[in-house]
Amino acid sequence: MKTPEPIELTLDAAEVGERIDRVLSARALGLSRSQLQILIAEGRVLIEGRPARASERVRGPSHVRIEPLPPPPSAAAPEDIPLEILFEDPHLVVIVKAAGMVVHPAPGHAGGTLVNALRYHRELTDLEQETPERPGIVHRLDKDTSGVMVVAKSVPAREGLIAQFKEHDLEREYVAIVVGVPKSNATLDTWHGRHPRDRKRFTTKLDKGKRAVTHLKLLERLHGATLVSCTLETGRTHQIRVHLAEHGFPVLADSLYGKPSRDLRLASAEALIGHQALHARVLGFVHPVTGEPVRFTAEPPAEFQRALESLRD
Repeated sequence: MKTPEPIELTLDAAEVGERIDRVLSARALGLSRSQLQILIAEGRVLIEGRPARASERVRGPSHVRIEPLPPPPSAAAPEDIPLEILFEDPHLVVIVKAAGMVVHPAPGHAGGTLVNALRYHRELTDLEQETPERPGIVHRLDKDTSGVMVVAKSVPAREGLIAQFKEHDLEREYVAIVVGVPKSNATLDTWHGRHPRDRKRFTTKLDKGKRAVTHLKLLERLHGATLVSCTLETGRTHQIRVHLAEHGFPVLADSLYGKPSRDLRLASAEALIGHQALHARVLGFVHPVTGEPVRFTAEPPAEFQRALESLRD
């Protein structure tokens, strides 16, 4: 990513006597007063060719050159990792995340993430300076959950998508293979929060927390299991996995909220899929820049399909 071009401007007589940082922050430069103070301290604000002082006041009409800081190095180095792209325009890209891929760098996952792949295939330059470790990331899927994700490429897209996720104004439908046979379709409406004794887990068994709502629909009965659809009304961390497990129907092969199956066919299906049987199949939203409704669908990956077929009678 290149360093932004220097900003050139002229101070006028009406600004004489004012502090230079205050004068410049009042201009529509996209720089706050604190940012300008940092640039002044580093000698990057020049008045008639000499570095400005922090407390300096405007003496008269003069030429100012502001040299922006170079962009910070990204925490995610570009990596040539294949990406399945469903849609792309100047503002956003919609991809199918593979199971096993972490969304952005984190302790223990410095590389091999979706952000590493995106930085190789696409430039997210508008967002690199603000969030270099996760540019454009507005939502996440768990490492071992596959499916449709949207990533912002511009600031307007990011802000618009964040607002829709905050207001839950999106269509999000997942499919899962769960152990057991739920009796009927249901709406799971609970509190949701961090487990009091295990910080890696979340739970619904709380007296207070954030509200979590999942609409459960039965799709197909299988051997000792059920194919279900889960539509999110809210989007809490691990929401579907917690709701299903704590209502007695854990996601197949979920190592955190479930346990290894004793049934041989279920155990074989777990081995076939190799990760939790949860896939984000549908993502629909209003395009944050064009205002057009968009909807993207991706069917579960091959290993999910193999596990599913193995459990059909």
